[in-house]
Amino acid sequence: MNVTWNPWHGCRRISEGCQHCYMFFLDKQHGQDGSRIHLSKTDTSLPLQRDRSRNFKIPTGSNVWTCITSDFFLEEADLWRIDAWDCIARRPDLLFHIITKRVDRIPQCLPLAWGDGWPNVRIYVTVENQRCANLRLPTLLRLPLRFRGICASPLLGELHLESFLPHIDSVSCDGENYEGARVCDYAWVQSLHDQCVQANVRFHFKGTGAVFRKDGRIYRLSHEVAAQQAQKAAIDFEGHETPFHPVPPPEEPLELFDWNPEQPEKCLHCLRRNHCPRHDGHCWS
Repeated sequence: MNVTWNPWHGCRRISEGCQHCYMFFLDKQHGQDGSRIHLSKTDTSLPLQRDRSRNFKIPTGSNVWTCITSDFFLEEADLWRIDAWDCIARRPDLLFHIITKRVDRIPQCLPLAWGDGWPNVRIYVTVENQRCANLRLPTLLRLPLRFRGICASPLLGELHLESFLPHIDSVSCDGENYEGARVCDYAWVQSLHDQCVQANVRFHFKGTGAVFRKDGRIYRLSHEVAAQQAQKAAIDFEGHETPFHPVPPPEEPLELFDWNPEQPEKCLHCLRRNHCPRHDGHCWS
């Protein structure tokens, strides 16, 4: 089962791939401002929500695509992220997929209990062109992670990832969609596929994008047809296995962040938290 979890919404553009971000486009269609970063009103604790029978609404073994309408490591979400990590720690039976452009912020955003990585967290870094690949991937390789993925989306040019792939578990690529979409060339996709096969790394061609070039000819495709055409290309590659083994949820949550022992036992604002990550006796609820 695949589930989307957006504990917060909104983002800031930081590189070329953000220029025609689908989130900004869809927010604009609904009269909203995608640059307004705010906490979700209903999804903040989605992984922990239960039905009337007290069963988790998200069943064991599900894939949870996390924060896809924002960036999990966004600075504005530093306080909110503490609760998100708590949800993730309390559901080791779910596989959380986190895609980010802000790989440089990851070290300062990891919980104390992270160790060499959590088995139920897979982190992917977006690289839309060679400049971003050279900038972000060396940092990705230095991080203590159980899984390292690359999302070449939107793919804006040919990528050469040969030096990085021996340390990567998965690569996916997609063209650009919606208003202002830039061209994605099949030759770039094929090159990326060939590099992954050579390195025995999983490769997934997710979509052609709205403007697709093959053998010099330009095709303009709807989002649905773009995904269908990528599937018809039949160039996905399994690569080496990266299995996930669900673990039953713990009875007691882990202590994820450091805290000040001199602070009040209960939050002075909400009167329910045992301690407050802000270290001042208050939380953000």
